[in-house]
Amino acid sequence: MYLHNYKDIVGNCAFVTTMAHMLTGTLICKDIYQKGTAKGCDPMPFIGGIGMCVLMLKYALILQDPAMININLFGVATNVAYMLVYYIYSPHKADVMNKLGKATLFVALVLGYAQIESKEHVEYRYGILTTILFLVLIGSPLFNLGEIIRTKSTAMLPFPLIFMGTVVAFQWLIYGLIINNSFIILQNFVGLMLSLAQLSLFAIYPSQSNDKELKIKSDKKEK
Repeated sequence: MYLHNYKDIVGNCAFVTTMAHMLTGTLICKDIYQKGTAKGCDPMPFIGGIGMCVLMLKYALILQDPAMININLFGVATNVAYMLVYYIYSPHKADVMNKLGKATLFVALVLGYAQIESKEHVEYRYGILTTILFLVLIGSPLFNLGEIIRTKSTAMLPFPLIFMGTVVAFQWLIYGLIINNSFIILQNFVGLMLSLAQLSLFAIYPSQSNDKELKIKSDKKEK
């Protein structure tokens, strides 16, 4: 394939962009720090990020793909750091530990399966499993679609993460095409579509609409 000549270039670009995507979590942590509380912020993107990076790291090791190995190691490290910040400022630490414990158990079970699966089948079957989990994680913000429509606000959606996720999905889709890996292609094609769907919500419902309305009402009362 002609594109195969650009494998390293595309892989490096995807690596750098994915690092930038993972670092957008610092914006959420900055907001938590400035407010002095993690109240109103969902920990699942961080918990899911840790779990998914660990699982994808295992898949990368199966494929022996250096670009995927390095980026998932970086992802585990950054998401653990974000989770620590969230935990420190969380008013419901027991609930956070409960969710983290369940996620850890689930990841351990999946990794255990990968260890006992036969070598000739593990790449395909584990690939299917990680693809399903990846798409659930990417599409999870859409679970709040009803609330977004009701409030006509996307304030609960992390725009930086979604925007960068769109760029990342596109680049890894190209990389998947180059190395001809059907799971990477499927993951990132569907991930790209889900990210674009989420971005469209920002065009329909401004993220600050409710805040502005409350401010206007507050100003009127003061007058």
